[in-house]
Amino acid sequence: MLQSWMVIGAVTFGVAFLSSVFRPRDVKWFARLRRPQWLKVEPLIPIIWIVVFICGAWSAYIVWEATQNWWLMAFYLLVEVTIVAFSPVTLWTHSLKTGAIIGGIGSILGLFLTLTVLPISGWAALLLVPYLVWSPIGTYVTWVMHKLNQDKVSDPDRRH
Repeated sequence: MLQSWMVIGAVTFGVAFLSSVFRPRDVKWFARLRRPQWLKVEPLIPIIWIVVFICGAWSAYIVWEATQNWWLMAFYLLVEVTIVAFSPVTLWTHSLKTGAIIGGIGSILGLFLTLTVLPISGWAALLLVPYLVWSPIGTYVTWVMHKLNQDKVSDPDRRH
């Protein structure tokens, strides 16, 4: 029989994996974008997201074990889908502004999720803190990149 932590881990991994479907031309577009000079953590971003996803899955496991509430699991899934939508939507649309909007929505949803699970488990809420810290930072960086790359604004007729 599958344990709840196995299912939560598999769903978390599966959703995260689905976000890695990129077209080479979109990756090239993103690689050519200007970044803020102060952005030094870019090589660490994959590690940061791995930590965020592990903590989020662990939080979901704690909440599931305490409540068996499918609606709360759906809320966790909504937050994760919003998180992982950032990369493919930003790359497919060539729009950093769209990415920043998705990031902002994800930050707000993450805050609501944390406040929702806080009365259930302080530990579950604490495990969401890495996301609450990183998501606004990533959103801000994306917004700054949008401003730095106004000349590369999404235009379907200009895509190469």
